[in-house]
Amino acid sequence: MNLPTRHPLSLERFDYDLPPDLIAQTPVEPRDASRLLLVDRARAALEDRHFSDLPDLLNPGDTLVLNDTRVLPARLRGMRSSGGAVELLLLHPNGPEWIAMARPARRLRDGERIGLFDRNGQLHAHAVEVIGRVAEGFRVRLAPHVDINAFGEVPLPPYIHESIPDPERYQTVYASIPGSAAAPTAGLHFTQNLLQRCHDRGIDIAYVTLHVGLDTFAPIRSDDARAHVMHSEAFQVSAATLGALHRTRSRGGRIVAVGTTAVRTLESLENLCFPMEESSLHGTTDLYITPGHPFKHVDALITNFHLPRTTLLILVSAFAGEELTRRAYAHAIARRYRFYSFGDAMLIV
Repeated sequence: MNLPTRHPLSLERFDYDLPPDLIAQTPVEPRDASRLLLVDRARAALEDRHFSDLPDLLNPGDTLVLNDTRVLPARLRGMRSSGGAVELLLLHPNGPEWIAMARPARRLRDGERIGLFDRNGQLHAHAVEVIGRVAEGFRVRLAPHVDINAFGEVPLPPYIHESIPDPERYQTVYASIPGSAAAPTAGLHFTQNLLQRCHDRGIDIAYVTLHVGLDTFAPIRSDDARAHVMHSEAFQVSAATLGALHRTRSRGGRIVAVGTTAVRTLESLENLCFPMEESSLHGTTDLYITPGHPFKHVDALITNFHLPRTTLLILVSAFAGEELTRRAYAHAIARRYRFYSFGDAMLIV
C-alpha cells in the first residue's frame, strides 16, 4: 500500500522582520482601546478598526468561545547551593512534581536542591529538588512547605522588559481556572462592559479551558515546520458549552474562537454533539495545525500578532491563508500596530 507523501513545510515561509519598537511593553487602557485589524477572507480585504468595535463586527446568533484558564504564579526565583541565581518556570503539575523550565539551565544536575525566595525576599533552603531532564525542561519536586502562591510571580514573556504594577493585567477579566504558564492573550482585550455589549447584541458567550504549557515557549527547531511535535496540553469543555455550540450551528451562527488555544481546543473535538448528561469533556490535545488543516468547528478567529517562526503564526496562516496573513502582518507593521502579548489584535472572518 502506498502511503501519502508528507510534503515539507519550510519554516522560512513564516518569518518576518519586526521593528523592535513595535513590541508592546505595556498594555493599553482600557483593555478594549487596542486596535483591531479586520481580515476578511472572502474579499481578501483589510480594515483598520478598534477592539471596542467588536460587537458591531459580529452577528446576532454568533458565539464567542473564550478560554477561561488563569495564569499561575509560576515564576520562582531561587539560588543554587553554589550561590548562583536560578529562575524556574513551572509548567505542568503532577502531584508534588512539576515540569519546569530553568534559566540558566545548562549546569543544573539531577538531585540538586535549590533554595527559593519568597515574596518577602527571604531565602528558604532545599525548597526544590531537580529530579531529571525532560524535553525542553526538567522534572522538579517542590518541598511540602512550598506554596507557589506565596513564592511565585505571574510570569511575563521574555520580550516584555517592563514590569506591570497590577499582575491582574496579565489575566483575562474572565480567568477562573488556574493552570496556565502564560495568558491566552487574545482575551486580554475584553472588558466586562464589552462582553455585556456582545450579549446585548445577541452574541452568545461560551467558555473552554486549555492550560497553556510548554509549547508556548518551545521553538521550532527544524527547517521543516511539519517535523515539529507539540506537547500535550489539558483541556476541558463543559456540557453547557457543547450545547451552546450545537445551537449556534443549528441556527446558522458562527463560532468565533478567541485565541489560538480556543481554536486548538475546538478543533480537537470530534463533533459538537456529545451527550448532554455529561458534566464536561476532559482530555489532552497535541493538535498541531498547519496549512491544509480542514477546520471543522471554527468559523472566525480573534488573535494577537504572533512571533515569527512559531506554531501560533503557522496556525493563523492555516486559518487565514498564507498570502493574506503576510499581507495583514505587513499592513500592521506599516500602520504601526503593537505586537505580541500586550499588543493589538486581528479579527479574521
